[in-house]
Amino acid sequence: MTGPLAAEIEQKLEQAFAPGVLHVINDSARHHGHSGDDGSGESHFTVEIESAAFAGVSRVNRQRMVNKALGDIPGGRVHALAIKARAPGEV
Repeated sequence: MTGPLAAEIEQKLEQAFAPGVLHVINDSARHHGHSGDDGSGESHFTVEIESAAFAGVSRVNRQRMVNKALGDIPGGRVHALAIKARAPGEV
């Protein structure tokens, strides 16, 4: 079951990048009781995204693009966000 914040992350990334692959993985249970665990069950995520928008873009700029698309979610409503962004054909 996807929580409301995970669904919002997915929706924003779908709109911004029309990805061929998108996985929003809730890692919060692995961080229970650690710094940043707010008890919501939606504090730590990994995003795996593949989009043509990332072709020819550096890894750092891809992460910036994802963070910008998510607005106040990273660092605000989510404590930790790991981003694995690639262009089609990349491994």
